[in-house]
Amino acid sequence: MKFDDLARLNGARQERRASATITDLASGEISLVSEETVPEGPLGAGIADAMRSGKATSVEIDNRILFINVYLPPPRIVVIGAVHISQALARLAPVAGYDLTIIDPRTAFATEERFGDVDVIAEWPEDVLRERPFDSYTAVAALTHDPKIDDFPLSQALKAGCFYVGALGSRKTHAKRADRLKDMGHSEAEIARISAPIGLDIGAANPAEIALATLADIVRSLRRRDLLTQG
Repeated sequence: MKFDDLARLNGARQERRASATITDLASGEISLVSEETVPEGPLGAGIADAMRSGKATSVEIDNRILFINVYLPPPRIVVIGAVHISQALARLAPVAGYDLTIIDPRTAFATEERFGDVDVIAEWPEDVLRERPFDSYTAVAALTHDPKIDDFPLSQALKAGCFYVGALGSRKTHAKRADRLKDMGHSEAEIARISAPIGLDIGAANPAEIALATLADIVRSLRRRDLLTQG
């Protein structure tokens, strides 16, 4: 690999952006593609599939075998709200390979006694996100029902292009939330990205089942996400 490409690859890793190396198995030539510059056509489709699955693959184009190896940031879940659903989700997320952080300024809820060694931050989201911003490999689940806590991180998640944005609450609650997000400058198309009520519709009836539905929704969103293409 060329030194410039290696530097770009390391830079993408540090910035939590996806990249792929394309190796021509006949010539040994290696090129680098970022998630923002996935080309169109069969090669682009192969790269997109590999970036969704996280698994290396190969494609045949013009009688050439091209090997695609992907480098993806580890997906993470940020939960807003140290509630019962968060406790269940904190147990489930590592099983599926997700890092998880819980943010809640309510110190009575965000405690080590309730969450053990989970990464729990008892601060306002506005303060936390200045140092630990969202990115496109972050899933955000807002669970407090409190606009003062939930609305800012939801807005930031939409701005950052998080691959999943979900919020707890009824359709009536979400309609009011949508109005507030519009007042914050978000379009209807952006707001439509929010999964609300949160999670897949499995008829969940308790916190553990809501957590399971939310995690399933997150996994589906990661594996089926759209990737940008440029011609």
